[in-house]
Amino acid sequence: MTARVTDCGGSPSLTHPSCCVSTGGGGKRKGRSKKWREILRFPHISQCVELRSSIERDYSSLCVKQPIGRELFRMYCETKPKLKNCVRLLDAMDQYEVMPDEKRRSHGEEIVCRFLTTQVPRGLSPCKEIFSECRKALHDYLSGTPFMDFQDSMYFDRFLQWKMLERQPITKETFRQYRVLGKGGFGEVCACQVRATGKMYACKKLEKKRIKKRKGEAMALNEKQILEQVNSRFVVSLAYAYETKDALCLVLTIMNGGDLKFHIYNMGTPGFEKERVQFYAAEICCGLEHLHRESIVYRDLKPENILLDDNGHIRISDLGLAIKVPEGELIRGRVGTVGYMAPEVISNEKYAMSPDWWGLGCLIYEMTAGRSPFRARKERVKREEVEHRVMEEQEEYGSRFAEDAEAICRLLLTKDPKQRLGCQSDGAAEVKAQPFFKNINFKRLEAGIEEPPFVPDPRAVYCKDVLDIEQFSTVKGVNLDQTDNDFYAKFSTGSVSIPWQNEMIETECFKDLNVFGPNGSRPPDLDWDQPPEPPRRSFLDRILRRNVRSLVLDLCTLLIFQASSITSHIFTQNRPGFIGLTRLVKPASVFQY
Repeated sequence: MTARVTDCGGSPSLTHPSCCVSTGGGGKRKGRSKKWREILRFPHISQCVELRSSIERDYSSLCVKQPIGRELFRMYCETKPKLKNCVRLLDAMDQYEVMPDEKRRSHGEEIVCRFLTTQVPRGLSPCKEIFSECRKALHDYLSGTPFMDFQDSMYFDRFLQWKMLERQPITKETFRQYRVLGKGGFGEVCACQVRATGKMYACKKLEKKRIKKRKGEAMALNEKQILEQVNSRFVVSLAYAYETKDALCLVLTIMNGGDLKFHIYNMGTPGFEKERVQFYAAEICCGLEHLHRESIVYRDLKPENILLDDNGHIRISDLGLAIKVPEGELIRGRVGTVGYMAPEVISNEKYAMSPDWWGLGCLIYEMTAGRSPFRARKERVKREEVEHRVMEEQEEYGSRFAEDAEAICRLLLTKDPKQRLGCQSDGAAEVKAQPFFKNINFKRLEAGIEEPPFVPDPRAVYCKDVLDIEQFSTVKGVNLDQTDNDFYAKFSTGSVSIPWQNEMIETECFKDLNVFGPNGSRPPDLDWDQPPEPPRRSFLDRILRRNVRSLVLDLCTLLIFQASSITSHIFTQNRPGFIGLTRLVKPASVFQY
């Protein structure tokens, strides 16, 4: 199986086909440490007092965006009949959004009849606008008194316990480290597994001295912060960031299906059938939309950076060149990959998100034609010539392009960014509305329930060559100081909230641990009036403690024996002295340990 991971610092993504890394099988509980319950043991609620007073009390963050917060708020609502109906109405509207078009109307009518009959005029047809307003009204209601009452419930206290676990220090001991998958600009990439949950990731290790030697601190921190900010099923996620003595570590989504470049050129005739092009282009479009929503321009869209997971869905990887665009401003930067850089990037003009829509046009063209728009496969041509073609020449379209495929490529590959598709006020919505995507249900796609047209074979190796993974040369003459430690503290922030909570739910740790008392009562760890249990001592600690106790007892016995000998002597010589000594040595107190 190919293990495909993202890189940091602007270097290319890496694959190593000889590394068989299994991410599934054996149930969701497979791979957990025998001590997983101890690792994820809830602190007593009395230990959450500081967090309780400092945590942000925002309804949207706690009850909508954070997966565990959302689940616990739902559990609280299920205990209140009125709130239970609110939650069920929200669920029904969510289902309506992802229904196939032919079933949507009947499902909408069912929602109206079941939940809204007394509140809407007779004969009103369901539509997205009605449910959008209804959804907003529901959340406005739930964010009021119900949210305030939730914060006084045991469900909110349990949320605090989960947040305490989420904030536990992350070290190399959090993971099992597996074989090296490849190497990037600053260090190795290896597969790793979280001991507590069994979830597999890719760990990118950035050598501290190598970062300092190449002055890569800003680049590494920039990518880490961007990955941390983005929460999208179409962009590789950052789950943990921690440090060891010699390295900074990014723990990222592991992708096993290979990259689009391999699939385009090494799986038969170069290029894909139209259905596959549409599916990948739609998911890439969603990924770009999520990045742009956070004011992030990606700037390096190419087949090598689009990775497939086990199920055939894609994610955008390698955010080394991505950058946040300040609100209301434009940026300048001549970065990217030759043949995929937009004209405004080549000419070093200012831009915002326009290079990414050009890149999408290049990808749709290449997936369809089996070659990039401005350079033939394996064509030997200088950089200057490729850039001249991008700036001056019109791409050619052959018989493999259907009318709608050619149309969207021409619109995305418009050389003037002001006229380019996606660069107007509607952004991604304008791209999604193109006839090319008429068969794509974007709501279902974003919910992850659209079936991919191709699913990777778990026994196949989706990589052409075995990479020669060599050791890095020693970094000499580089010394680390306090300034470096300040940078490491900014980098090593531990768990990333939403990916961590998703991991707990996906691996069923949440289900196994989120247990309450009988009849909905508070369990002991949530009882404010019950003192916390004393911490459990390790086996080694108990052995050492037992040995120390035995040693002390032996020593006390020896002292008492010697004292007895002395007192016997004193008794025969001087009876008052014996009385004084017996007051000094009290056997009953000696054995209190």
